[in-house]
Amino acid sequence: MDTIERRTMRKVYLHILPFTFALYLICYLDRANIGFAALTMNRDLGLSSYIYGLGAGAFFWGYFLLEVPSNLILEKVGARRWICRIMVTWGIVSGCFAFVNGPVTFFILRFLLGLAEAGFFPGMILYFTYWFPPYHRARVIAGFMAAIPVSIGVGAPVSTALLGLNGTFGLAGWKWLFLCEAAPAIILGVCVWFYLTDRPANARWLAPDERQWLVAVIAEEQRHVAKERKVSVLQTLIDRRVLAIGAIHFAQAGISVGMAVFVSLIIKSLGLTIMQTGWVTAVPFIFGTIGILVWGYISDRMNERKWNLTASCSCMAVGLAMAAWTEGTYFSIVGLSVAMIGLYASNAHLFPLPSMFLTGAAAASGIAWANSLGILAGGITSPVIGYIKDATGSYQGGLYFLAGLGALGAIVTVIGVRETSAKLARGAVSAGD
Repeated sequence: MDTIERRTMRKVYLHILPFTFALYLICYLDRANIGFAALTMNRDLGLSSYIYGLGAGAFFWGYFLLEVPSNLILEKVGARRWICRIMVTWGIVSGCFAFVNGPVTFFILRFLLGLAEAGFFPGMILYFTYWFPPYHRARVIAGFMAAIPVSIGVGAPVSTALLGLNGTFGLAGWKWLFLCEAAPAIILGVCVWFYLTDRPANARWLAPDERQWLVAVIAEEQRHVAKERKVSVLQTLIDRRVLAIGAIHFAQAGISVGMAVFVSLIIKSLGLTIMQTGWVTAVPFIFGTIGILVWGYISDRMNERKWNLTASCSCMAVGLAMAAWTEGTYFSIVGLSVAMIGLYASNAHLFPLPSMFLTGAAAASGIAWANSLGILAGGITSPVIGYIKDATGSYQGGLYFLAGLGALGAIVTVIGVRETSAKLARGAVSAGD
């Protein structure tokens, strides 16, 4: 016979996870499709690797500026309204990339896309804390963030196929790519308004006893966390635990963005056609998808974050070093696959951490601030890799640079994450059967 926990969480997973997975898949596709557009766009616009990387990184400066304010607004007005606003505006800006005519408009639109999308990811992480007890969060974050490798793995052949529309109605293939891949964000943004439920207390799709159980469990967790030490919104900006999470995410985000922006160009340098590049690019992301789902489940079963996070950061460092060492050969794809396993799995271990010591507006601020600090890496790694490529004619130096970031993430985890801070016993927040 099902316990109330099992019945309730089954409904919550089925109602929330598939839909939010689809939202993030579209989100990351619109963020990363620039890497596939670059296969022909850079030539049409006369962009060097450095200028392209600099423009790609402009997204993250806009994202950084509005990340914390956006998440505080979401905490105040609710996810349904705010996520709807975010998705519709970023879809409109993403579609405008079809009208880019040079470096200046490219920079401006990338910056505006960052402003429009700011708050989506930390907002969804915050939203999960309203619905999922802590011993479910690695799994739900893993399921949600599996959208990243899936978006690139699926988006790679789709995006390269759209490039094949080159010349249709007088538009370049990369313009078709931006127009076609922007539409789903606007459509799903409208769906958010009608589908998402802000809090468990408002969930009519749960039975009354299930609703009561979930509200009690989440409230008990918040009381448990607040009892240890209450942290204000301003204190989250200098809290050592938040800064450590931000530093680890800096390593993660730097690698993630570097791969999203340049992986198709790295693989095409093996001498593949555009269509072949799309299919082969999917391989490392398939392994990344498997890694985040399996490793996220293991982390929840162990109820442990620190050493799982250390291992996954080390995994991405080793994989990137392997890819750099074998750069220019098909063995580099093996290294990239190992790196993707570690990269995406590390997200499942990292993002449950803030809710272990933050609640309410402080959780909104802390999650967003850690993500803001991390996302700045996207504004740095892209131009660095582009500069190294222009200077050396190879991606090897850039891959070693990313491997160093992975090692940095592992070191900060060992030093800056307390093992006990990642644990909260299931019994501490249990509200009965």
